[in-house]
Amino acid sequence: MRHSKTSAFASARSRAPTGAGGGLLPARDLAAAWLLVVLISAPAWALTIGQARDMGVEPGTMGMALPLFLLLWVTMMAAMMLPSMAPVAITWVRGIGRQSSGWARTARTAEFVGGYLLVWTVFGLLAYAALALTGTLLDDRPTAGRWIGAVVFLLAGLYEFGPLKHVCLRHCRDPMGHLVRYAAFRQPARDLRVGAHHGAYCVGCCAGLMVVLVPLGVMNVAAMAGLAVVIFLEKLWPRGPLLARVVGVAFVVLAVLAPFQDWLLPGLQGPMPSMSGG
Repeated sequence: MRHSKTSAFASARSRAPTGAGGGLLPARDLAAAWLLVVLISAPAWALTIGQARDMGVEPGTMGMALPLFLLLWVTMMAAMMLPSMAPVAITWVRGIGRQSSGWARTARTAEFVGGYLLVWTVFGLLAYAALALTGTLLDDRPTAGRWIGAVVFLLAGLYEFGPLKHVCLRHCRDPMGHLVRYAAFRQPARDLRVGAHHGAYCVGCCAGLMVVLVPLGVMNVAAMAGLAVVIFLEKLWPRGPLLARVVGVAFVVLAVLAPFQDWLLPGLQGPMPSMSGG
């Protein structure tokens, strides 16, 4: 039985490797799958934009308690990450569909997505701690924002050239080999473990990009949208690895400019008005 599951994913890999343009599904199934991605990510974007309109952009945790921050964080991750991880999710869920039906299929799919978002929730805990520390530093010394921004941009730029980024981006661009291995995972909570494992690679791939939300502002919709496009292209565009290096250079340039250009650091300045004008 386990051999047949593995063979199913192996045959999928032989038909079409993942990466940019890899056809994992028949055209009709692929269209339906991408429609589902849109139906999930669009409300997530709507909720994120609506909350950003009310909150504006300001340093630190913006007065949010940890539970509220994590709720908003997971919503943001669903909006930003789901399109780029869709090929993996679609392929795995298709495998679930072959083995399950009805509520069992729904439960297993939810388990996979839950495992993925669980990893991002853990990363959100680290993000909250970093934002809280940043807010405390700025309360004590407001001018420190320039140097915090420079350090963050520099670290983010160097990360884009680092080995961890390379390994994780390679996984995210061609995960089929890992899906074959995932097919051999045993219960309990196999789908949760698969989602969490892929989520860990996704965090490793995107950590350098996400950290720049500290100087740009966690609720900065323009920054979120720009990063979402970069993440999507890095994972699915044929020149994604080259784009990662270009982004790394851009972050290093921003690190040099940050101490002298306050407009580059909206997330480290005083509160900016909300988009609703409140």
